[in-house]
Amino acid sequence: MRDLDETDMEILRLLGDDARRPYSEIAERVGLSGPAVSDRVDRLEEAGVIEGFTVDIDQSQLRAGIPVFVRATVPQSAVDDCRAAIADADAVEHIFVTADGELWFYARAQVRQVREWLDGLLPDADGVDYAVTLLDDAEWTPSLDGTSFALTCAECGNTVDSEGESTRIDGEVYHFCCPSCSNRFEGRYERLEEGT
Repeated sequence: MRDLDETDMEILRLLGDDARRPYSEIAERVGLSGPAVSDRVDRLEEAGVIEGFTVDIDQSQLRAGIPVFVRATVPQSAVDDCRAAIADADAVEHIFVTADGELWFYARAQVRQVREWLDGLLPDADGVDYAVTLLDDAEWTPSLDGTSFALTCAECGNTVDSEGESTRIDGEVYHFCCPSCSNRFEGRYERLEEGT
């Protein structure tokens, strides 16, 4: 598996701006043919860098509501359950979990019903504290600037560089930093298969 080059990064930026952009247009921008862009996108999908193409819906165009930013402090034991409940709420567009276990989320809520909505949002909301901020405007602009992609070795966790390799096992693609990691992983996988 080779490193992602500047062409790969530019393809990712262009798809990030518009996932429906035709490969012929991307090809023109990056100096490749349409089929070469298609091959690179397929490789990025197989490597797990691209996990799918989605539609970014502007909820404000579909329903009324005021944009709110909520910071919820929940008991550590309830973070996962609360995150799942928040993610399932129709009004929630983005959710973040901080390193210290707080849940922050952006939603579009009915102003007169924010407190009632928040109280009913989480299961067993005992010990939950909210801070709600009404937003004047919100914009979501994902960017690849300042980031770099690196594949992680499935065996040791090191970064996979140009000397690494990829292997498909039972339909899943695994990346390895060196042949010895690949051999150890495959050997352990085979032993587990024999034991079942």
